[in-house]
Amino acid sequence: MTFDKFHDECGVVAIYSHPEAEKLAYLGLHALQHRGQESAGIVSSNGMTLNAHRAMGLVADIFTEDVLSKMHGNLAIGHTRYSTAGDSSLLNAQPIMVQSNKGATALAHNGNLVNAQEIRSRLERQGSIFQTNSDTEVIVHLIALSREQTLPEAIADALRRVEGAFSLVLMSTDRVFAVRDPRGFRPLAMGRIPAQPGEKRDTIVFASETCAFDLIGATFERDVKPGELVIVGPEGVSSSFYAPANAQSSCIFEHVYFSRPDSMVFGRSVQESRENLGCQLAREAPVVADVVVPVPDSGVTAAIGYSAESGIPLRFGLIRNHYVGRTFIEPRQTVRDFGVRLKLNPVRSLLEGKRVVLIDDSIVRGTTSRKIVRMIRGAGAKEVHMRISCPPTVSPCFYGVDTPSKKELIAANKSVEEIREFIGADSLAYLSLEGMKKACGDGEKTTYCTACYTGKYPTNWVDVEEIQPVAIAKD
Repeated sequence: MTFDKFHDECGVVAIYSHPEAEKLAYLGLHALQHRGQESAGIVSSNGMTLNAHRAMGLVADIFTEDVLSKMHGNLAIGHTRYSTAGDSSLLNAQPIMVQSNKGATALAHNGNLVNAQEIRSRLERQGSIFQTNSDTEVIVHLIALSREQTLPEAIADALRRVEGAFSLVLMSTDRVFAVRDPRGFRPLAMGRIPAQPGEKRDTIVFASETCAFDLIGATFERDVKPGELVIVGPEGVSSSFYAPANAQSSCIFEHVYFSRPDSMVFGRSVQESRENLGCQLAREAPVVADVVVPVPDSGVTAAIGYSAESGIPLRFGLIRNHYVGRTFIEPRQTVRDFGVRLKLNPVRSLLEGKRVVLIDDSIVRGTTSRKIVRMIRGAGAKEVHMRISCPPTVSPCFYGVDTPSKKELIAANKSVEEIREFIGADSLAYLSLEGMKKACGDGEKTTYCTACYTGKYPTNWVDVEEIQPVAIAKD
C-alpha cells in the first residue's frame, strides 16, 4: 500500500580511501534508504578495476555479506533510487558504469535534468546508443563525447551542457568526484573519517544527507557548493567551479518532508526547520482543541512544534505499522479503507470524545487524508481539524521529485474549502508561503525553490547547442 505522498528522489554516497569502502557505502545507503526504495547499487574500486552490483529492492536485502565480500575496494560510490525519470527497472538502477575513451567511470545521480530528452535525441541522431531510459545516462554520453582530454575537464564540459537538478558522485579507478548543479537544488555534503593507526590518509566521504555520516563515524565538514566540482585522489582534495553559481534554488521540500530530521541539509538542521514549521502553523492557524495528533511519520516533528506553540498536548493517536511489505492479501469481504488501515491504526482511548488537531506535511490528491480523517472520526473523535505544515501544492516538480500532474493535485483544482469538504474535516488550514520560508530560514544560508507552491520555476527549458561527436580512430 502506497500513501498519497510525494516520493523521495534518490540518495547518493561516496567513499574515498578506506579499507572497507564497499561496507561504508552500504551503511551510508542504509541511512539514506528513505530517499528511495526501488533499487540500489554500489560500484567499488581496488585501484585497477571497477566492480558493480545493482539490484531491485531494499539496501539490506541486496547487499548481503556474500555480495559485499566480492566487492572489496578502497573506493566506492552508491545509489538508492526512486524513479523520477525512467522506468522502475533493473536496467535503470544506478550507479551507471561505462568504459569509454576517458577510462572506466561510474556515476550516481540525485535530481532530474529538464533538457535530457532533447540532448538524448540529438545524440541518438549522431549515432549514440543508449542502454537505459534514465536521464542520468545523458551525462555519461556527454562525458564520453567531450573533446576535453582529462576526465575532470570532460565532466565539467558535460555538466555545462545540462540543465536542471543534479547532485552527482562519480568515480574512476583511483579518484572520486562530487558535483552540485549551479542552483544547488539537491543537497550533497562532504565529511571526513580521521585515519586510524597504520592508515596513511583520512577517509573522505560524500552523502546526500549527514545522517549517513553519523552511521559510519564521519564528521560533517561542509556542503559541496553549487557549481562546484570536488576531486579526491592520490594528490589529496581539490576543488574548482565548472560553472558560476546561479541564484540559489534549494528544494524547500527537503526540509518540509524528504530529509531525515537528524540531518543537516543546506547548512541547516531539518529538525529545527520542521519544529519551526509547526510553531508557525500554530500562530497562523490556531484552533480550540484537546489534542494534537501527527500523521506518522511525516507529521511528527511539525506536530511537536504546533503543540509547543499552542499549548495543546501532543498525543500519538495514530500508530504506524512499519512492517507492511509491498504485497498483501486482502480479505474476501472488503474492509473499508483497508490500505490505510494496514499502515495506520487509531488509539481509541486517546481520540474518543476529543477535539483533534491532525498535523501532516502535505496533501497531494487528498485520498489518504480523507481516509485518515474518517478513521479518526470512527475512533470517536468529536472534531477533526486538519493543519498542513506547508502551503497548498499546486504545481508538479521537475527537479527530482516524483509528483503527480497538475490535474491530479487537489489544491490545483479545488479551493481550501472544497478540499476541507472532500476530506471531511471540520476545518482545514495550510501554512502560508512566507511562513514556510521564514520557518526554514530562507535567505540565511540559502534561498529556496518553491515552484511546487507557486508555479514559478527557476530554470528555463533550454535549447542546448549542437553537440559534435568525438572522432574515433580506427585500428
